[in-house]
Amino acid sequence: MPVLRWPSAVRVFVCLYPVDMRRSFDGLAAEAEHVMRLDPLSGHLFVFRGKRGDRVKILYWDRDGYALWYKRLEAGVVRFPEGTSASREVSAAELACMLEGLDLTRAKRRKRYAR
Repeated sequence: MPVLRWPSAVRVFVCLYPVDMRRSFDGLAAEAEHVMRLDPLSGHLFVFRGKRGDRVKILYWDRDGYALWYKRLEAGVVRFPEGTSASREVSAAELACMLEGLDLTRAKRRKRYAR
């Protein structure tokens, strides 16, 4: 799988409920703006999954237009975090783990550094 890299200033927002995977640029941008209440033109990543959990789309604004990254799994599902709100911010490392098939609900984050 190719490694996806973005600048460290880019934030990652995961939509916590499934969306219609037939949606494309404008439909997903409307979802980010009206349901997730975030600005789709911000340059941040907006991650969506299908109802079956085997498809993921990532929408982002790339200086002069929307870009869409799409992945369909041949087996298994992508486990998204849970929550009661429409979206949740995750780190780029957490997104990479989700796309690699790791279930983050069972992962434990250890204390690393505190100022």
